[in-house]
This record gives sequence, C-alpha cells and structure tokens, in this order.
Amino acid sequence: MIRRHFQYRETIATLLADEEIHITAGIEGMLGARREIEQCIAHDPFFVITYEPYHPSWGGETVSRMVAAADGARVGPMAAVAGAIAWAGVEAMVNAGADCAVIDNGGDIALTSDRPIRVGIHAGTAPLSNQLAFIIPPQEKILGICTSSATVGHSVSFGVADAVTVFSHDIAAADAWATAICNVILPDRTEILQTLAGSSIDGVMVIIGEQQICWGDLPPLVKAHVDEELITRGRAVLTGAPQYTSVPGDRTPDR
Repeated sequence: MIRRHFQYRETIATLLADEEIHITAGIEGMLGARREIEQCIAHDPFFVITYEPYHPSWGGETVSRMVAAADGARVGPMAAVAGAIAWAGVEAMVNAGADCAVIDNGGDIALTSDRPIRVGIHAGTAPLSNQLAFIIPPQEKILGICTSSATVGHSVSFGVADAVTVFSHDIAAADAWATAICNVILPDRTEILQTLAGSSIDGVMVIIGEQQICWGDLPPLVKAHVDEELITRGRAVLTGAPQYTSVPGDRTPDR
C-alpha cells in the first residue's frame, strides 16, 4: 500500500491507496474542495470567522456540506472544513477506481476499504493515548472518523477533552460534531451525547484524562501501540507549493 504525506497551506494530510493514480486523484479532489472553499470566503469573508451556523451567499457541494453539518451541530461551518475536504478527496479516489482509499486530514479521516483498517487513537498526554485502536471493518460507503481535541493541535476549542472521536457516513457532520462535543463535554457533563439520537452520527468515544466515555455504535476497540511517527502533522516547507512525500510499505499502519 502507498502512503503519501501531502501538505498545502493549512491542509496537512496522509493518503493511503494501492495505486499511484488513486493518490493523485485524492490530492486533486482535496485541492478542488479547497478552491471552492476559498472562493466562498472571497465572496463572503464572514464564513471563515463565525463560530455559529451560517449560510454564505455563495458555495458548491463542499460548502453546502459544511453548512449543513454546522447547522446540525450548532457550530461555525469551518468546524467541518477538514472532514469535508477529506470527503471530497476520497470521493475522487473512489471515482478513479480505488477499492481502498484513506485520507487522514489532520486527524479527520474519510475512508472506504475492501479490507479491515486499524485506526489508532492519539490523545496527547492522556494515559490512554497511543494505547488503543479501532478495527474498522470493510466499508463500501465512505466513512468519517473525525477527532477533536482541546489539548492537541492548534484548532480552537473551548473544552478540556483530550480526544473526541466521532463516526458517521456524513464526514462533515462527524467533524462538526467532534468540535461541538469537545467544546462542552466533561466527565460529569455528558448531556450533549443524548442530543445525537436520530442524527447521522453513529458513535462517539471521548477520552478525558483517565476517563473513557462511549456513546452509540462503535467499531471493535483493541489494545495497540500507535507509532507517533505515523501521526499526520505539518513539516517545514520552503515554498507555498504543494509538498509530497512517499513512504512505501506493505501493511496498513495505525494512525
């Protein structure tokens, strides 16, 4: 399986596929989604700064997905940006004929696969960090696995959770809800999870320190050793051009 690091401006992603043509398609799909979002921001700059649901004056399919996700989770549409871009990339890979297509866009994953995939859980300095992995069964439909954290990364969060991982076939919704849940959930304050009943969200796992909170239907969870070298993160670049790095390998790694 080919493993490719891709970095362009704010987008920092890892792509997995069996063939180079599928990697290329995924990158093109992500860049196309980015262009649409950038055009929306140019037409309506408030879209990029609001923390509340908002309907911009312009947008295509990716923007519409972000808007719908934000409406459901009651957050700003940019809370769904990474998941929406990953979704567009995997769709492009599937359209190019990929049977296995994975994009991890900075912790927000879209995937479809003809084989089981292990997805590791990184939760910063929490005791459970890098100790667990989900076993994702083969997926014919694109699945979203999106994670938000108040203690890892640069994204704005108003909460304390080390990791909130949300599963949904609506990848933008998974991303938006991960943010919304992470903003408010506490060990003794989990009411927001009850609002997910009847939504597009399948399951949620939360890690706060030593505590683990689960809701809904989750894939099997197993003990694992997650190699931190495989975590998607930014690398120093010299220009604004897209950066690509290939890492060959014949197994599906933990994230």
